Amino acid sequence: MKQVLQDLAKGTSIIADVPRPRCKKGHVLIQTAQSLISAGTERMLVDFGRSSYIEKARQQPEKVKMVLDKVKADGLLPTIDAVKSKLNQPLPMGYSNVGTVIEIGTGVSNFKIGDRVLSNGHHAEVVCVPKNLCAKIPDTVSDEEAVFTVVGAIGLQGIRLANPTLGECFIVTGLGLIGLMVVQILRANGCRVLGLDFDPAKLELARQYGAETVNLAEIQDPISTADAFSRGRGVDGVIITASTKSNEPMHQAATMCRKKGRVVLVGVVGLELQRSDFFEKEISFHVSCSYGPGRYDSSYEDHGNDYPVGYVRWTEQRNFEAILDMMAIGAIDTDDLRTKTFEIENAPKAYDLLMAEKGALGVLLSYKADIKASATRTLAIGENTSNTSEQVIIGAIGAGNYAGRILLPAFKRTGARLKTIATSQGVSGTHHGKKLGFEFNTTNSNEMLADREVNTIVIGTQHSTHSHFVEQALAAGKNVFVEKPLALTNKQLDKIDEAYRAAYDRGENPKLMVGFNRRYAPLMQKLKKQVEKSTDPMSIMYTCNAGAIPADTWVQDSEAGGGRIIGEACHFIDIVRFLCGCPIVDIQAASMKMPEGVTDCHDTASIMLRFKNGSLATIHYFANGHQSFPKERIEVFQNGNIMILNNFRRLTGFGNKSINCKTFKQNKGQQECCNNFVESLRNGENTPIPYEEIMEVSRVAIKAWDQLLVQ
Repeated sequence: MKQVLQDLAKGTSIIADVPRPRCKKGHVLIQTAQSLISAGTERMLVDFGRSSYIEKARQQPEKVKMVLDKVKADGLLPTIDAVKSKLNQPLPMGYSNVGTVIEIGTGVSNFKIGDRVLSNGHHAEVVCVPKNLCAKIPDTVSDEEAVFTVVGAIGLQGIRLANPTLGECFIVTGLGLIGLMVVQILRANGCRVLGLDFDPAKLELARQYGAETVNLAEIQDPISTADAFSRGRGVDGVIITASTKSNEPMHQAATMCRKKGRVVLVGVVGLELQRSDFFEKEISFHVSCSYGPGRYDSSYEDHGNDYPVGYVRWTEQRNFEAILDMMAIGAIDTDDLRTKTFEIENAPKAYDLLMAEKGALGVLLSYKADIKASATRTLAIGENTSNTSEQVIIGAIGAGNYAGRILLPAFKRTGARLKTIATSQGVSGTHHGKKLGFEFNTTNSNEMLADREVNTIVIGTQHSTHSHFVEQALAAGKNVFVEKPLALTNKQLDKIDEAYRAAYDRGENPKLMVGFNRRYAPLMQKLKKQVEKSTDPMSIMYTCNAGAIPADTWVQDSEAGGGRIIGEACHFIDIVRFLCGCPIVDIQAASMKMPEGVTDCHDTASIMLRFKNGSLATIHYFANGHQSFPKERIEVFQNGNIMILNNFRRLTGFGNKSINCKTFKQNKGQQECCNNFVESLRNGENTPIPYEEIMEVSRVAIKAWDQLLVQ
């Protein structure tokens, strides 16, 4: 199927061939008929992509600071690589989609196949959308009308925050697509409206919708006009839908308001506010959040948990329905908002029009109902150019940030044959698959697992899916490399163990490897050689300056990510297990408690391990430090000597074993880890990390997490 992607590095709009997405739990699959290009958001993204790197930095100064901190911590070259990789990842465009439901995910009961629906889906022939971000279209509303619903809902949410009442007077600053819909909704609500803009054509449309207008391009004074419009009382509220860096819209809004007036920002303007503007009149100021309550709440959007209507009357979905209802009775007219329609194949021309004509409003994309083409879930994207005698043939599941930027490129450099890449939505698989030379791109991992030619599966998906895919791959007799963690619960580990031993009972002898790459870092290997020179026990202190991440990030979710201790600290448990070279016999974990009312993610914690040979290790995983400080520091005390490995860039020794090694750039051993795994498969050797050791480390990480949860 075809999908519109934006290259943020080069600024080009791409029509990509992408396999049909997989229909996920709580989602619906929609065959697209029409989609609307956002004249605001998408114009901004295209403009950002077409700007120079210097201009990109100027537009996002907060990101520049993050980059500089990363340079201090990790070095220049890794930082440049990370920034380029981020910009090179294609961005799916669009969030206003109309089409027909063709597949229903489990847990969806409010839609059925054949329903004509509006959604916030991308510009693609088929989209997979959460059930709470869809709404049924009334029979009297056409596709061309309904496609404006999401944009209308953005305006409607701003109006809800302004809380207008019958007879009040409002100003709408910025008469773009959203602004003109706001004018109509306010008029339908019984309000008098004054519209402000520089474009005569948009001002004329606003007048057709019943508003009075001010042309900001002329000498006409908006403040005096607003005073006369409000009959000398000041307007009741101002809704700003403009897009400008200027602070003037905010100053004008406050000046034009009456005492206790309301200002709502829907667009993007300068926010250097003058306190006196708002203080003297006690003006209320709100920034509207997209389509309404539920936005950016993963529980509502991704997991389908609706808010009770008695407590939250208007959600994203219910705002969609309200706009559609207004269209059905003719209260919102979109006929004059449509500038031009392009076929999906000509989407780049649509964006050129949007950039060239600042007055363009509704630019639509239309789609042919090519069911056969859009039903394909596996696409050929390259040819087999590797050695035909290559023994390691890889199928990859997942192509997120880490997998696409580090893990899969590392496997490419091993010389293994990359045959099939599988992702749920197909976009990242298309990008990384072509870039790395995979032969096929699919959204059907089962088909790939059934491919007898593929003998090795690389798993780089969300943590919660690791154990499931490992079980499936072992059941199919494949070798498995899974990015950490192996599993999130002991029950999952037990199932993996059953699948592993069942495969051996069948005589398939698959190899299982977890991406504990740090033990293969060059400086870690040097450190290992030093400690092996003595049989004395050691004391190890591993400090990880993990940094804070939001509590609602998927990694912090116990079901999706398993928490940061299982998800990342397992790396450090593996390292101390590797250095000591013997089993862990005792574990104690404690976390710093958060103040009452603050979500405790248990990600500022210490884990103490005791080993069979008497060694002790303490892992400090701290989320309350500063990002400019190096992330990882390992201190080893043994037999009168001290060795310190600082952020995998410098190894320093004190005592008889004095060593002083420094690398040009940080190397955490990802490439070496993949090399060792692939070579073990080629040579028919055991996995580089023994299976029993992998299971031991995995269970210790889970036990540490369990201890933190009950404190």
